[in-house]
Amino acid sequence: MPLPQDINPIRHFADTLVKASEGEWHETSPGQAWVKVLWTAEESGTWAVIFRWNKGYVAAPHKHLSGAHVYIIKGKLKVRDGLLETGDYVYEPNGVLHGATTALEDTDYLFICNGPLIFHSEDAFTSYLSWEEFERMRTKGGEGAKAVSAGAKVIKVPETV
Repeated sequence: MPLPQDINPIRHFADTLVKASEGEWHETSPGQAWVKVLWTAEESGTWAVIFRWNKGYVAAPHKHLSGAHVYIIKGKLKVRDGLLETGDYVYEPNGVLHGATTALEDTDYLFICNGPLIFHSEDAFTSYLSWEEFERMRTKGGEGAKAVSAGAKVIKVPETV
């Protein structure tokens, strides 16, 4: 018996396979932070990356203008009042406001974001980060890396953390 309606896609869709082990690391903060772009989607604004931060790296305060998924591959991050450790997953909803995020250990984490982030200081916006910066980075050899590290700094993390 045929289906009651045609469910064939209008356009041809294909899976996107990324061999992350073959991807390029783009340095975003000299000697402290890198990003590997896995995927960007202009039709939805979604992007997927792996961040690599050395111990002591601090990402600037920012606001999520969409939801995001985080999975800690290895390491430890201080996020707001909590700790994320190897194997932890967190969903951050649209509108979440962050203070600084600190790498308490050398950390790699998967970050899948459904839209942009906006970085800020106490009195000004410092950077807007979306799929476009990552696509420029992926296709134009690192262009866009400055936006990723806007307002970042490095601190000395005590050994007892």
